[in-house]
Amino acid sequence: MKQSRFIITENTAIAKNVFRMKLKGDTSAFTAPGQFLNIAIEGLYLRRPISLCDKTDEEITIIYKVVGKGTEAMSKMPCEKELDILTGLGNGYDLSLCGDAPLLIGGGVGVPPMYYLAKKLREMGKDVSVILGFKTKDEVFYEEEFKALGCGVTVTTEDGSHGVKGFVTDALPEKYSYFYTCGPEPMLKALYRATATSGQFSFEERMGCGFGACMGCTCETITGYKRICKDGPVLKKEEILWKD
Repeated sequence: MKQSRFIITENTAIAKNVFRMKLKGDTSAFTAPGQFLNIAIEGLYLRRPISLCDKTDEEITIIYKVVGKGTEAMSKMPCEKELDILTGLGNGYDLSLCGDAPLLIGGGVGVPPMYYLAKKLREMGKDVSVILGFKTKDEVFYEEEFKALGCGVTVTTEDGSHGVKGFVTDALPEKYSYFYTCGPEPMLKALYRATATSGQFSFEERMGCGFGACMGCTCETITGYKRICKDGPVLKKEEILWKD
């Protein structure tokens, strides 16, 4: 974990209530896809955790949805504004287990971490397939960006307004070597039951500190409770114990 100052270089709406923000600063603390950052917002006590979507040596990209006071404040931030950010949080995805044809599944704001993961897997020469799940056409984003990486892309919408009608589980292919996913818990539970291989789940949880001190974001596993912010947000399929 590293505390750094970042400068906003872009803050643009890319779908309904969804924004892409680019931030210039020290990105060295990020070592794996699936990690996140924690942004301090003026006037609000708790930082806001946001997944890493992409990075270079000098810039990070995040994508966030406006759902409350924190993200609403972020959507109004101008370019050149300086932010206090904790970077390199969480464990990230383990790429060594992916096999030759990994499947990536993102739902809503669980899509952004899939992009940097897909980018790294493509650099490894993997045959990457991606399923992106949304409620409706107005919320779809990054379909073309995944295609530009050379991924096979399937989009699902619950109302059928774009792509396959239904949920991400309705678009699962017959064959894949391994899977990675991020999204809301109902989606993750459905994928746990529907997937045919091992995989890794990234959990979206409300967080207090973001680095394991407050125990406010725990998940039950076969080895006891784990902190999503510190021991996660990525957990392997075999270790998860779902609460009914």
